[in-house]
Amino acid sequence: MARRIDQDSRFASLFTGGLANCFARLNHLPNCIWFDSASDNQFDRGRYSFLSADPVAWCGVDVDSPDPWPVLHEWCRKLQHLSPSTPDSDLPPFWGGIAGLLAYESSWWLEPSLRQVSETLEEDRGDARRSIPGMAIGLYDWTLALDHACGNVWLLSTGIGETFETDRDRAEERAGQVLDFLGKQSAVDPVESRNTSQVGFSRSQVTSNFTDQRYAVAVQEIVDRICQGDSFQVNLAQTLSCAATGPCVDLYSRLRQSNPAPYAAYFDAGEYHVLSSSPEGFLQVRVGENSERVVVTRPIKGTVAKTSDEEETARLGEELLRSEKDRSENIMIVDLMRNDLSRVCTDASVKVTKLCELERYQSVQHLVSTVQGVLGDDATVADLLAACFPGGSITGAPKVEAMKTIAQLERRPRGPYCGSLGYVSLSGAADFNILIRTVTQRRTSTGESVWEFPVGGGITARSHPVRETEETWVKAASLLEAIAPAG
Repeated sequence: MARRIDQDSRFASLFTGGLANCFARLNHLPNCIWFDSASDNQFDRGRYSFLSADPVAWCGVDVDSPDPWPVLHEWCRKLQHLSPSTPDSDLPPFWGGIAGLLAYESSWWLEPSLRQVSETLEEDRGDARRSIPGMAIGLYDWTLALDHACGNVWLLSTGIGETFETDRDRAEERAGQVLDFLGKQSAVDPVESRNTSQVGFSRSQVTSNFTDQRYAVAVQEIVDRICQGDSFQVNLAQTLSCAATGPCVDLYSRLRQSNPAPYAAYFDAGEYHVLSSSPEGFLQVRVGENSERVVVTRPIKGTVAKTSDEEETARLGEELLRSEKDRSENIMIVDLMRNDLSRVCTDASVKVTKLCELERYQSVQHLVSTVQGVLGDDATVADLLAACFPGGSITGAPKVEAMKTIAQLERRPRGPYCGSLGYVSLSGAADFNILIRTVTQRRTSTGESVWEFPVGGGITARSHPVRETEETWVKAASLLEAIAPAG
C-alpha cells in the first residue's frame, strides 16, 4: 500500500523539517535507517529521503563469520522476482526491501587474499581487531519517503515477510503501527530543535593511527611503489578518534547541519552506529524504458576547500579543474569503474557521460565524473555490488593491489568507512553511497563509547606528502566541527 500522509492534518506539522521530526519519533526502533538527502536535491541523486526501521529479517555479521554474500545474493534474487516489470513512476524509488551496510572489509569474502594480508600484519591491532564489521543488512517492509522536489511524503508498506511473500493485511497492520508511532509525542526533542551550540575542537583533542610525519612517510612509500610499477593510484586514510561526548543522534543532528550532503545517512547496526554526510554515490539503479535497469556511478577524485570568500572559492575551483594530478587520478578511477561495470552490464552499454566536472559542497569542492551502463538481464543487484565493491575511488588501481597496500600501511581495519550504505527496493531500484565523511560510534572492549572518523585521499606519482597530509585535515574540518562538544 502507498499513502500520501503530508496532507493528513494529524501529521502535517511533522514534516516542516523534512523527516527530522519523524526520525526523532522512530529512531528508538531496532535498526533504524535514514537515507537523508540533506542537500543537493536536484535530479535523482538528492531528490528523495527515506526512513525505516524494525526489519522483518536481519543479517548482521563480523568478518570472522561465515560468508554473508550468499545471503545477499539470495535476498536480491527473491526480491527481483517480486519486482514489477514496470514500476509506478509516480512513487519514490524505495518502497521497502533490502537495506543496510557493506563494510569495507566485506571485500575479504570477495577476495580472500586481502584477508591473508591483513591477518599477517605484525602490528597488534588491539581493540580495533576485536570485532570488525562485515555486513549488516535487513529486510524492511515499510518506509517513509520524502520527495524534496514537491514536498510529498509517502508511507509505503509492502506487507513483505521474512519468507519474501507479500500480504495486504500485514501491509495495512504495519502501516497502522507506523502511524501510531508518528502520532505519539516523542519523549525526545525533535532532532532539528536540539541545542547544537558548540565550542572549538582542535586537532590535539583527537587521536590518530598516524602522526603527520608518519602519514607523509606512508604517502612517499606509495609514490615509490607507483614509480616501481606496483599500482597507478592508492587511497590512504588516517583514522581519527575521540571519546563520544553524547548520544549519536545528537551528533548526527550537528553533522547534517554543519555538512549537509546528498548521500547523508544514519544507521543503527546494533553493536555500532554509522553517521555519514557523504557527498559520493557508489551505485544507483533505476528501471527505465523496456524494463532496462540503468546503472550509474559517480566517482569523486580531487578536493579543494570551499571558503566564505566567493572569489577565493572560484579561484581554488579553477585550480582544481586545471590540476593534472587530480584529473589523472579521477580518470584512472573512471577507467576502473568502467571495467567493473562491464562485468555485469550489457555489451557496449557502459559509457562516460560526464568527466571531471566541478561540484561544490558545504566546505569542499570536488571533481566528479559519471559512468553508466545497463545491467544484464540475468544479473541481480548483488551481482552488481560484488563486481564493483568497494568503490574504486576509495581503493585505487589496480584495485586488489591497492587494497593490499592500504592494509599494509594503515595497519588497521576501516570498518564502515569506505564501505557502502544503501538499499535494494521492491520497485527494482537501488542506491548505495560510498561512506566517506563518516563517523562510526562503537564501544571498546572496556565499554567506552568512541567516535571514529577516518579521512584520506588518493595518492598518485605526482602526490606531495605534506600537501596530502594537510588535505586529510581539510576533509576532517566539517567532522571536527560537528564532533565539538555542546557548549
